[in-house]
Amino acid sequence: MYTNNSNNNTAGNLRLFGNVRVMIISGLLVAMSIVFGKFLAFNITDAIRISFENLPVIMAGIFFGPFIGGAVGLGADVIGSILKGYSINPVISVGAMSIGIISGFVSMKFFRQNKLLNTAFSVGFAHLIGSLLIKSAGLHFLPPCMPYSLLVYRIPTYIGIGLLEFFIIYMLLKNKAFSNQLEKVCNNGRL
Repeated sequence: MYTNNSNNNTAGNLRLFGNVRVMIISGLLVAMSIVFGKFLAFNITDAIRISFENLPVIMAGIFFGPFIGGAVGLGADVIGSILKGYSINPVISVGAMSIGIISGFVSMKFFRQNKLLNTAFSVGFAHLIGSLLIKSAGLHFLPPCMPYSLLVYRIPTYIGIGLLEFFIIYMLLKNKAFSNQLEKVCNNGRL
């Protein structure tokens, strides 16, 4: 979250839940994640899928903090699974939620003055913990139980996806017009 006011604390992040603009943008990010992950994904194997479903979740975490990022991740996974007729895997849902939480937490706490490092670490840790550890565990331990030999290919896949997501988010945040509008949304229209 790139605001320079008192919203940098936990209470400020929770207050964004009541901001109508943030709720509308969060709903749009949930919809984007569903479309990217469930309808525009390329399935290479049962364990390997190329999609940008995490891009809107990470954006929500970085832009609005860990609480909203987690809500966007959880909402996108549960609603997307229902829309596609998938059974909801609770471990995958926790992984999706953790991507938003971790990206928001890292963005709030580390390298606040350096957008490049802040964005890189936010995206990297979100994918490392949420995608590679938690979601892979969900794919391995819950049916249909993917073997580790297939899950190892998720590492280069998420390195590539993470690099592209980092570039997109960093370019957005570097854009002054976008950053100014994001600041207005987070400050409820006040600069």
